[in-house]
Amino acid sequence: MKAVIVLPAYNEASVIRQVIANLPKKLNGISNLEYVVINDGSTDQTGAIAKKEGIKILSHIINRGLGAAIKTGIDYAKSQDVDLFVTFDSDGQHNPRDIQKVINPILQEKADLVIGTRFKNKQKVPLDRLIINKLANLATLLFFGVLTTDSQSGLRAFSKKAIKHIDFKADKMDFSSEILLEAKRHNLKVIEVPIDLIYTPYSREKGQKNMNALSIFAKFLVRLYR
Repeated sequence: MKAVIVLPAYNEASVIRQVIANLPKKLNGISNLEYVVINDGSTDQTGAIAKKEGIKILSHIINRGLGAAIKTGIDYAKSQDVDLFVTFDSDGQHNPRDIQKVINPILQEKADLVIGTRFKNKQKVPLDRLIINKLANLATLLFFGVLTTDSQSGLRAFSKKAIKHIDFKADKMDFSSEILLEAKRHNLKVIEVPIDLIYTPYSREKGQKNMNALSIFAKFLVRLYR
């Protein structure tokens, strides 16, 4: 079983070395494991640091957005004919041990797309982040007809079937909801698994900005009535 795990990164020089160091070297059920950093037009030393850590780098000349970085990762996964594809945020907000959790349902052939949800465990969530997540989930339900507890999660696993069929257009944060729409459109089996919630001052600063939620909501409206 061949897997590619992609870390989209934009100006993560202060944390990327530690994030890479903490990634598991082996995963149960995976015989061929590769990590890839998508350096999304960083203006700091993100790419150079990741390269020194011996990890493969794919770079955008300019910052194109998280959705574009994930698309680059999916295209790479297709070119390598992988069996499993994972997205993992590079700002330190995910627990590396949770990678095994999200891939297990695919290895067991119970799912095509697995979302690591940060909101099923009883963990303390900053109020602003809780509100943003609920708004994003509501928009995903209203505009795409997909019910989820964590539409914006950065930790996801895709089966080979999902890699083949999911084709989203958004380059920015709204791609997360579009992935779920694509899964519904292609009758892919989607499940959620609880993952740890790690909020640090750094990850909060690097994550979804509060005002961006309004922008994403507006994009959903435009797409709905286009």
